[in-house]
Amino acid sequence: MREKLGFLVGILFLLCGLSFGRFVVEKNSLKVTSPEKIKGVYECAIGNFGVPQYGGTLIGTVVYPKANQKACKGFDEVDLSFKSRPGGLPTFLLVDRGDCYFTLKAWNAQKGGAAAILVADDKTEPLITMDTPEEENADAEYLQNITIPSALISKSLGDSIKKSLSGGEMVNMNLDWTEALPHPDERVEYEFWTNSNDECGPKCESQIDFVKNFKGAAQILEQRGYTQFTPHYITWYCPEAFILSKQCKSQCINHGRYCAPDPEQDFSRGYDGKDVVVQNLRQACFFKVANESRKPWLWWDYVTDFAIRCPMKEKKYTKECAEQVIKSLGVDLKKVDECVGDPEADVDNQVLKTEQDAQVSS
Repeated sequence: MREKLGFLVGILFLLCGLSFGRFVVEKNSLKVTSPEKIKGVYECAIGNFGVPQYGGTLIGTVVYPKANQKACKGFDEVDLSFKSRPGGLPTFLLVDRGDCYFTLKAWNAQKGGAAAILVADDKTEPLITMDTPEEENADAEYLQNITIPSALISKSLGDSIKKSLSGGEMVNMNLDWTEALPHPDERVEYEFWTNSNDECGPKCESQIDFVKNFKGAAQILEQRGYTQFTPHYITWYCPEAFILSKQCKSQCINHGRYCAPDPEQDFSRGYDGKDVVVQNLRQACFFKVANESRKPWLWWDYVTDFAIRCPMKEKKYTKECAEQVIKSLGVDLKKVDECVGDPEADVDNQVLKTEQDAQVSS
């Protein structure tokens, strides 16, 4: 009898995962992706507290609270919640430094539903490491329960973010994380969180190399019944207030329901985020059709062939190129197209809706 074993493989990149894993933030990994005027990579000091967490990249949207802006008391006391709804981007809560311990700010943000906390310095000075209180106190019990990442950012960055938010702009940001979670079962089961984007730098290159190198072993294990895998694709939805914005129109399909970051982080050139969403959807639909025909391992052939034959840099990241790959593998193209549906329609896509639900439940 095979040992009950499960594992979760996470390969995440610019786009990334929601509330289903643990994450760590590396110095210099705080990257503002929008709006354009403050886009860039910024130095931040990471909090020296909380539970170590593991995974790829987490994308979130920054919120500056209308009240309790130093986060020194619970946000339930001011009737505020930052918990994301299914399919929504995680909330990175921006608060001001001062009046209480960094750890208390993080704890209150976590209780309020935030996925991460950014503490804006209150003066222009070199960043410091946010540490736990040295003295013992009655509140020390909460320290071991802090699990969200914390970062101290400069006063200038904090001011820039606040200015953008006050002007009605959506501020999005990337943080790095990794994950490795067991899922015991009768056979090895794993979920592979991936993406068709091949223009996000070293992370995308690493992901493609992993798929190519793991493909042979993955197919043999699947064909012999030792494993059962499921590929997943992360998407986020556009907040209703921004559906007509340039950002959402270029990054989303189905009227803002399913979105992905711009591959080059530049709305003026190359492919758009919505192109990535459509190709991700096509790959998910390919797996669905192949799995229904009891040949799920063909997915590995499709994603590797697509990466080789349809790269963005050669301007072949298209529906036509994808269809050629699908036909070469003998999978029913009509069924795949029916699964993809109309990206312009103001309707739910069941496959992507299921993917968003999986992000929350994983």
